Amino acid sequence: MALDDDTDVSQKKNKAPSEDEKRRKKIVPGSLMKAVIRPGGGDSTPSEGDQVIYHCTVRTLDGVIVESTRLENGGKGIPRRLVLGKSKMILGLLEGIPTMLKGEVSMFKMKSEMHYGEDDCPMAVPGSFPKDEELHFEIEMIDFSKAKVVADDLGVLKKVINEGQGWESPRQPYEVKAWISAKTGDGKLIFSHTEGEPYFFTFGRSEVPKGLEMGIGTMTREEKAVIYVTSQYLTQSPLLPVVDGYEEIHFEVELVHFIQVRDMLGDGRLIKRRLRDGKGEFPMDCPLHDSLLRVHYKGMLLNEEKRVFYDTRVDNDGQPLEFSSGEGRVPEGFEMCVRLMLPGELALVTCPPDYAYDKFPRPENVPVGAHIQWEIELLGFEMPKDWTGLTFENIMDEAEKIRVTGNRLFKEGKFELAKAKYEKVLREFNHVNPQDDEEGKVFVNTRNLLHLNVAACFLKMGECRKSIEACNKVLDANPAHVKALYRRGMAYMAVGDFEEARSDFEMMMKVDKSSEPDATAALSKLKKTMQELESKAKKQFKGLFDKNPGEIADAGTENDDEDEAAGENEKDVSKEDSDGDETREFPEPAAEAPRMGGFYRFWPTSGRLFSALGLQRCTIL
Repeated sequence: MALDDDTDVSQKKNKAPSEDEKRRKKIVPGSLMKAVIRPGGGDSTPSEGDQVIYHCTVRTLDGVIVESTRLENGGKGIPRRLVLGKSKMILGLLEGIPTMLKGEVSMFKMKSEMHYGEDDCPMAVPGSFPKDEELHFEIEMIDFSKAKVVADDLGVLKKVINEGQGWESPRQPYEVKAWISAKTGDGKLIFSHTEGEPYFFTFGRSEVPKGLEMGIGTMTREEKAVIYVTSQYLTQSPLLPVVDGYEEIHFEVELVHFIQVRDMLGDGRLIKRRLRDGKGEFPMDCPLHDSLLRVHYKGMLLNEEKRVFYDTRVDNDGQPLEFSSGEGRVPEGFEMCVRLMLPGELALVTCPPDYAYDKFPRPENVPVGAHIQWEIELLGFEMPKDWTGLTFENIMDEAEKIRVTGNRLFKEGKFELAKAKYEKVLREFNHVNPQDDEEGKVFVNTRNLLHLNVAACFLKMGECRKSIEACNKVLDANPAHVKALYRRGMAYMAVGDFEEARSDFEMMMKVDKSSEPDATAALSKLKKTMQELESKAKKQFKGLFDKNPGEIADAGTENDDEDEAAGENEKDVSKEDSDGDETREFPEPAAEAPRMGGFYRFWPTSGRLFSALGLQRCTIL
């Protein structure tokens, strides 16, 4: 302990003096004199970091007023404000103000080097000011208090009157309710919102002056404060339409309430409003993927009546809803918002139809296309099971449970969620070390199966190149893996790499004779696809070189719509994979623009043909 104290003393001795301390060393006896005209009250004086508010009148020794803040002496009637240790001050006041009590009036007699005649004085002074003369500075200490510097240039300061509750402060795009009144620097009332309903505004939308919003952004619930805002931070707003003519405004604010507002999609359609704080720190204490969540919720139609269509406290015998995140058991918008809640938090969620029940099993009393509002309370959640320390058998059991969930999501068309399940297991597998050959065989087979399921998801999502990468993870270790060859071949065919696709299908037959029917069917489809492309190309470019140069750009545009429609009407074939995963085909969305091979090299301008034939759609046969 003694060592720490000695170290602290040493640090203080070695600390470089501040600029104000250097200036104070220039003070010589007799250059600054103080006479108390009216005693102040209390026994506390201003200290560094305090905001001081004072009137100042400067006179020559024969009584001529040089400058004053007082209205009766030709000033504007607005007291000066500064922050000790931060504001620029003349040396006499830097030394004298910290000696004053609240309400005190004193006269400071200063030689020129103690005011604006100081060498390198940080304060600017008009050319007519008698800076080389000895002067009297009459100071009235109106008030001083601790202040929070909101703007570094001291254009926005905050004085706390009553401390608030909690730790959180409003920020963009919170919705805020506050009692607000405003006065000029000389105390004239500009406006007052202190009766009826508190003033409501959305943080970050310029609905209050910039400086006021900056100050409110440092407040907590139920805090009361005065926010001092100078002219450069007085912007026009619905609260204060006219700002010209004000040098500074003092806003008295009581922060009644604020709620967090999150635009989940960035387009104003899916909005989460936090009505009550939860416990913990965001986002570390929010539910993870695969957490078991317990919520109470009330669902309402977003209409004039806001009719309640479900309430767990009424319709579920008072029991909360339990579900695992990432399993598609609740509408997408519901889960997106719950995943950003803390235990104990209460939130109001406004959700559009496509994130509510239009793509989810819809309750009978919810019409198609209905906008929904959920009031959700997150009671708590259980984190996903930690696999550390589990036996190999238990690990494989957990992996199988998650894989089965992924398969269900895949069959429901929730390919992104299914992929996340498979990838979760693959991440956990990075830490698994089989102990013998039998375990190793089971482990490798399961890992390969998961990579192929990820590849199937990418195909369904139209990300064919990523599907090929997933297959390569299997084939790098086992180049003769039939299913990986088959799936990669289908992905190659989907993006137009026909030679690579042919090679994979032919390799299937070489390494496993039993796969010959599947490989033959795939090669047949590949041949048909290439023939259709060749026919299409011949049709498009027929007579191209018989046209005049100016007509070439129009070649091959006839009957395009008819061919595209034919391509869109192609149907895929259902098939059961050897691992038992259902891969029945559905019409696919457009995939990434294909990188063409083979035939494309002979017809460089035939990119439009692939789209017309539907070959930008990725499918699993």
